[in-house]
Amino acid sequence: MRYATLNGGKRIRACLVYAAGAAFGAPETLLDNPACAVELIHAYSLVHDDLPCMDDDDLRRGKPTCHRAYDEATALLVGDALQSLAFEILSGDPALAVEPAQRAQMIALLAYASGSRGMAGGQAIDLAAVGRKLSELELEDMHRRKTGALIRAAVLMGALAKGQTDSEGWHALDTYAQCIGLAFQITDDILDVEGDANTLGKTPGADEALNKPTYPAVLGLEQAKVKRTALTQAALAALAPLGEKGKLLTTLARFVIERKQ
Repeated sequence: MRYATLNGGKRIRACLVYAAGAAFGAPETLLDNPACAVELIHAYSLVHDDLPCMDDDDLRRGKPTCHRAYDEATALLVGDALQSLAFEILSGDPALAVEPAQRAQMIALLAYASGSRGMAGGQAIDLAAVGRKLSELELEDMHRRKTGALIRAAVLMGALAKGQTDSEGWHALDTYAQCIGLAFQITDDILDVEGDANTLGKTPGADEALNKPTYPAVLGLEQAKVKRTALTQAALAALAPLGEKGKLLTTLARFVIERKQ
């Protein structure tokens, strides 16, 4: 579990929790818990995604994937345990000093983002689409679930730590999160075409080798970049009601499209 969680990574989802919380004035002590929970869910998903029955990858974050470093059975159990730990922390850690209703909303958000209507459902669509051509709308639906749902949960959990659930700022964050989640996935698709293993920390060209639907495959590489830019601009525009309070979120939005790994 430590190998899968602590060996590098960008921690973008955790950063989004902190940035969204900061926009509403939440102290970091209230954000550590949901930030850890969302990263644990992300780590579990990577361990399972890398398994031979899924994407069958050999590298993750520049190191052998969990099932290569250990074995498949261990990797399966690691993913299960990381998922359980995320909800154990979110539901029981006394350091998360929020009202019970806020805690329940956080748990519900993360569970929804992880399940059949979120990350797991998106992965199922992805596996079923291998070798098939998807329309742009079908591809967007898949990625809003597979990648976007957990990013959206990270942003909204940061706002929930301060009890913000019905305000102009909340709706601004929701729009921002949905745009940035899709832009993040498009960047991943582009890096799979243009990146190299030393920079990416994983094997490039894997999507093409598996004949998986991606934005460069569906739209073409240049149009994929155009769409990513448009989504990022929409995300930044959505932050307008937050003013200077949204500065960290703005920085993260730009990082999403400029990153090289």
